[in-house]
Amino acid sequence: MGQLDRYIKISLMLTILPHLFLSGCSTFSKDGGFTEVSSLVSSRVHQQPVWLRSDEDRAQQQQIVNIILCNTLSADDAVRVAFINNPALQKALADLGIAEADLVQAGRIRNPSISYIKLTPVSGEYDIERTILFDVMSLLTMPMRSAIEKQRFQQAKLQAAMNILEMAAKTRKAYYSTVAAEQMVRYLEKINEASQASAQLALRMTEVGNWNRLQQAREQAFYAEVTSQLADAKLLALQEREHLTRLMGLWGEQIHYKLPVRLPELPLSVTESCELEKQALISRLDVQAMRHEIQSKCKGLGLTKATRFIDVFDLGYVRNSSDDEPHQTGYEISLEIPLFDWGDAKVARAQNIYMQAVWHLREIAINARSEVREAYQVYRVQYDKAKFYRDDVVTLRKLILDESLLRYNGMLISTFELLADEREQIISVNAYIESLRDFWLAEADLQTALMVKSPHSAAD
Repeated sequence: MGQLDRYIKISLMLTILPHLFLSGCSTFSKDGGFTEVSSLVSSRVHQQPVWLRSDEDRAQQQQIVNIILCNTLSADDAVRVAFINNPALQKALADLGIAEADLVQAGRIRNPSISYIKLTPVSGEYDIERTILFDVMSLLTMPMRSAIEKQRFQQAKLQAAMNILEMAAKTRKAYYSTVAAEQMVRYLEKINEASQASAQLALRMTEVGNWNRLQQAREQAFYAEVTSQLADAKLLALQEREHLTRLMGLWGEQIHYKLPVRLPELPLSVTESCELEKQALISRLDVQAMRHEIQSKCKGLGLTKATRFIDVFDLGYVRNSSDDEPHQTGYEISLEIPLFDWGDAKVARAQNIYMQAVWHLREIAINARSEVREAYQVYRVQYDKAKFYRDDVVTLRKLILDESLLRYNGMLISTFELLADEREQIISVNAYIESLRDFWLAEADLQTALMVKSPHSAAD
């Protein structure tokens, strides 16, 4: 019996001491995993995200924001400001800290439990029992639990990068929409001025008897319609600007930022479609995150199988003392007996959770290929459409207006014909602005589909 006691004591020490050492090594990192997140993001959008973790960080970054806002914003500037200022993004980054805390917790030994029992004295005697229990099962499963939490921490870093990239895409699209809306307001104002002049001229000619009421009513109706369209355009421009302002997290005097008067011109060439599907499967973060989830589920399945029969195993030291007997010392073992539950339900559940993740990865991979193909086709169509408006429609309308001006100067056409051609030319420019905006939005969607996921997948 003495040899058995000695063996159990030695086994207890050999079990606890190594894990005590490893538990001491389980500490928080300096940056909470943000360096890896920043690398994932900057390699895709060439912008450095910012994690504001102190008042000093916030004050320093606000100075940078104020410097950026002093100049006319580019799309990259808007994204940079959003990376610093957007509260939702900073809130999402807190998930990194939560995941790292879970990882550190999984690598630490659970605190021992201490019990103290004092029995009611009988005939003046007392009996005291002291017990210290260690959760041996948690020690034995610590490596597997730490591996699972490590995979989850990696998933959290990928998810943080996805959130940042999605925020960048939303900001970029809001930027293009805002610039386009304000640019269209300016052109509609020109149309409105031309139609107002035409309506006033028609009214005067009707008053002197040179026009009939039908002709004058048509000009007046067109002016009224353009005035209504201008009001709608101004409202849309206001809404788009406020949307961009929210994404950049601006308030107070910062909301008076300056935007360019027109959208960027079409690029000289377009992205080619070769191997875009392969690129998406390699670089898309939702695919990478799902792979890490499968690894985590696989390790979780192994842990479930390892503990299917016994998941409670406590080992502890016991000391009894009494006033009429010598002190007694020993050990206590608490072990779950698999009498009714053999753990087959837990294993079956873990297996199905694992297979669910496997099929989810397959679904994501299929969707990724389809989403990239769709995004690319929209991108090419919008490019060709914008190019057609620029090179053909707008050019022809300008030619028509130039020729009409020559004929007007030669007194070959009336003022109304000249004003009508001017209106048509401005309308064609407005249509080109819309098509150019749609191209830049499609370009942002394509980049999002290649890096993160389809921007429309949440609505499917």
